[in-house]
Amino acid sequence: MIYETVDDWLKAPHKRVALFGMSGLGKTHVSNILRDSGDWFHYSVDYRIGSRYLDEDIHDNLKQEAMKNPYLAELLRKDSIDINAKLRFENLAPLSAWLGKPGNEALGGLPISEYRHRQALHRGAEISAMLDCGRFIGRAETLYGYDHFVCDTSGSFCEVVSPDDPKDPVLATLSEQLLLVWIEGSQSHTQQLIERFKNAPKPMYYPAPLLTRMWQEYLSKNNLEDGEVNPDEFAVHAFSRALEERQPRYRAIAENWGITVSADQMADVRTAEDFTDVIAQSLKDRK
Repeated sequence: MIYETVDDWLKAPHKRVALFGMSGLGKTHVSNILRDSGDWFHYSVDYRIGSRYLDEDIHDNLKQEAMKNPYLAELLRKDSIDINAKLRFENLAPLSAWLGKPGNEALGGLPISEYRHRQALHRGAEISAMLDCGRFIGRAETLYGYDHFVCDTSGSFCEVVSPDDPKDPVLATLSEQLLLVWIEGSQSHTQQLIERFKNAPKPMYYPAPLLTRMWQEYLSKNNLEDGEVNPDEFAVHAFSRALEERQPRYRAIAENWGITVSADQMADVRTAEDFTDVIAQSLKDRK
């Protein structure tokens, strides 16, 4: 780790961290607090994925949907209108909408083959976005004058790395540049996330083997064909499974490559100084 001791962390002129864990446990909330302090550069992996690596795919999909409407199709062919996704830090809906959910197309689902294709594209984009951290650390300091850097990772970060491999290219690179910080939720947090997801199911990334296993199990259990699956119902089923699958992977990353803080500790952070203290305490406890 780049900060082995509490003193290393507290005395570091440039503090650099990557927050990881399930979506909804405070990564972006804390990153916003740090950014608003004026001294921290906020690097959003999800925003980088959508704005750099999947930008064309997202816009092409919007145009493809518009082409289904004869009125809009004619205007697009004549280059009379422009269709753009308004992707922002606080609004990643265009990326989520593109990633989609598999199932019945009449209910807004994607064919499973297309869904798998988009999942593979997302995996490559996420890895590239993570490896871009080093470049943005340099830009944040030399171009914008920020002393400190926080990487706000995607919830699927643990799915694109091998936590137990000391030569994992992403983790090995990141650990030389930032302190990896797992925001660990309790069982109560997990249930809250599931209930929140049930009320508003959203697209997720899953590694190909897990997706195949969950999809086949769901079809078999419910006696369904690919095109009969309710996208939202499968999304809830898959999300619950993902929470179970990801916990040991998050834990392995923290144990092998970084530190752990609780979601409750993050919830109490109000200032950059609070955050510095939480990290210091975790480094102390790790020893």
